[in-house]
Amino acid sequence: MAARHRRRTAAFAVVAALVALPAAVGCDAVSKALDCVQAADSIADSVTDLQQAVENAANDPTQTDESLDAIEKNLDEIGDKTDNTDVNKAVDDLSEAVGNVRTAIKNGDETPDVSPVTDAAGELTKVCTP
Repeated sequence: MAARHRRRTAAFAVVAALVALPAAVGCDAVSKALDCVQAADSIADSVTDLQQAVENAANDPTQTDESLDAIEKNLDEIGDKTDNTDVNKAVDDLSEAVGNVRTAIKNGDETPDVSPVTDAAGELTKVCTP
């Protein structure tokens, strides 16, 4: 009876170790996913700021640049922390959309179309969501 109890205890210990191993290995992936979600959330806030800045560009044109800078900073953080192909593509698409808004502003467009930025940010949020 005692031998059976020891075998059962040993079996539980092995199962527990096998269950814990993937959890420990996956912890880094979970951490990266959380970083992605947090950065995507910050980007969403920056996109909202960008929309408001474009609407109020006549009052303070520097707000638009500040919003674009904030988005780019968060994109750099996400890009540095992930090797996920879908996330990297979404980051690239959003970077391109931000660049297009910057170009439009430099070319004199006082109310550039920010919908591609909004769409790309939405895609990034979708691929970052675990």
